[in-house]
Amino acid sequence: MARLAQPQTVLEAARGLVVLDEIHQRPDLLPLLRVLADPQPVPCRFLLLGSASPDLMKKSSETLAGRVHFVDMTGFTLAETGVERQTELWVRGGFPKSFLAGDEPRSVKWREDFIQTFLQRDMPMLGIQVPPATLHRFWTMLAHYHGQIWNGTEIGASLGVSYHAARRYLDALSGAYVVRQLQPWFENLGKRVVKSPKVYVRDSGLLHSLLGIPDFPALQGHPKLGASWEGFVIEQILSWAGERNAYFWATHSRAELDLMVMAKGKRWGFEVKYQDAPTITKSMRIAMQDLKLERLWVVYPGQTGYPMDEKIECVSLSQLGQIRETLQ
Repeated sequence: MARLAQPQTVLEAARGLVVLDEIHQRPDLLPLLRVLADPQPVPCRFLLLGSASPDLMKKSSETLAGRVHFVDMTGFTLAETGVERQTELWVRGGFPKSFLAGDEPRSVKWREDFIQTFLQRDMPMLGIQVPPATLHRFWTMLAHYHGQIWNGTEIGASLGVSYHAARRYLDALSGAYVVRQLQPWFENLGKRVVKSPKVYVRDSGLLHSLLGIPDFPALQGHPKLGASWEGFVIEQILSWAGERNAYFWATHSRAELDLMVMAKGKRWGFEVKYQDAPTITKSMRIAMQDLKLERLWVVYPGQTGYPMDEKIECVSLSQLGQIRETLQ
């Protein structure tokens, strides 16, 4: 960015692929990029890298409408690390420096430093004006609600702030891509359904650091074990299925489905179970019937899949690649 003291002079002479890193520090370049992207044929293409703030996304969508394509970059996924490192990826998360650390203490230290730096430096840089200590308390509290329905009134009361403030904090962390709000699916089914999102800490490694879980043995004895596995599996699926056509479903009579993906004009369901040998539940059958699912996969931590019913199958994480081919 130091080379862009005179941006118009530098960029007008550029040809080929031009990479602009840390673009969130120079949102003033967006109107200039719009002008440079208009000539035909286009003399060069711009690859913009950096943290995505809600304000920057809004400005780029408005300024570069019809000229920009957004690509959400995730951390490492199983497709990149290999299923044989499944547990390591789950415990450490997908951030490269956390996953590739020499041992568990170094991985934990990197994540703790990241959380502190992210809250103290990155969030204010992204335009989020919330005291870092307050946001850290909220993020930690949210980790304890990981995989649950959002209840802003309860969380706000625990934090000592209003529902609206809690909602603002949630949207800030979601906009910074560290928290996911999985939206509910509802239609006129004649049943009372949940209409609030479920919340997840997107990176499992950050979740474990916020919960004070240092390694896999500690995770196995933690009450959030099942919720952590659920969030980890959902992130693996959404890394290729995308979030635009992904929902959860739940009724007030306690029937639910962890994830529903719309693909090829059909509805496909996923249940996530941290069990040795999951069995069909009443909730699964209700979801199959009410949502008219084409197929339901139950993802568990085992190595071998097995059929559970005509359209219900228990699968391992290693089989997600085959499912991806089915849906794409």
